[in-house]
Amino acid sequence: MIQNDIEDVANESKIGATDAVSKLWDKLDGWLDALILKLPNFIIAVFVLILFYFIARGVSKLVKRLILRKVKEESVKQIIGQMVFALIILIGFFVALGVMDLDKVLTSVLAGAGVVGLAIGLALQGTLSNTVSGFILSFLPKISIGDWIETNGEKGFVTEINLRNVTLKRPDNNYTIIPNSTFIDNPFTNYTTNKRSRIIVSCGVGYESDLQMVEDLTVKVIGEAFKQNGNEEIEFFYTEFGDSSINFLVRFWADCGNGKENFMHEHKAIKTIKKHFDEADINIPFPIRTLDFGKNNLTVLSDKKE
Repeated sequence: MIQNDIEDVANESKIGATDAVSKLWDKLDGWLDALILKLPNFIIAVFVLILFYFIARGVSKLVKRLILRKVKEESVKQIIGQMVFALIILIGFFVALGVMDLDKVLTSVLAGAGVVGLAIGLALQGTLSNTVSGFILSFLPKISIGDWIETNGEKGFVTEINLRNVTLKRPDNNYTIIPNSTFIDNPFTNYTTNKRSRIIVSCGVGYESDLQMVEDLTVKVIGEAFKQNGNEEIEFFYTEFGDSSINFLVRFWADCGNGKENFMHEHKAIKTIKKHFDEADINIPFPIRTLDFGKNNLTVLSDKKE
């Protein structure tokens, strides 16, 4: 009896294994038939991918050579070219899926890409903000490599603009890194945009001075030291009655593309004014303090303990 049961179980196992193998072969046979039927579509899909690969390479090179001529930063050019390349390859992938009639797969891929893109966007908000700002800066005509700018209390030459930050080389030879989003959200002054800038120098003369003579002499010597072009002119203004002098400022135009040149022009103007004022015996006074100890005697008394 027991032997018969064992034989029945063995027979059932053999039958089950045979059925499984049969179903497997049927499934493989079905896949083979489907592959044969889809083979032309598969070949076309591969051809589409190859075609889009070469199109992506060509468009990427075209973008970097022609459209991005105004972008001086090589790293930005490379990244933009790679993004264009990846975008065209992705389009080719979707076209290939459509050729193979894999519409459901295409829908699933798009849905998954949307979810993944949302998650990445939420996780990298700061990074994406800097990246977008980097693109804006790359195409912004008001700033480029080599410009002398001032922003957020920092000033220096722009040495690099990438998709994360702007790098400034300060006058002390140190570098300041400014995130792109911070740079975009704050005002900045570009001293290199205009070749000519107005230089302002302040000074003062004694109360005994002939003010008209001081004005005429200052305008004359500054005009000789700094050539004014076109509609440019030297402007002279008395500004206040100071404690020890009548103060004035003189404004004139000069070639100036950075902070150093501005200091150089101020340096030259101050030396010129001082030299001619000395020759004309015009006094440039300085504050004098008189300390009178006669009226306020300080007596220090010490208590002696017996």
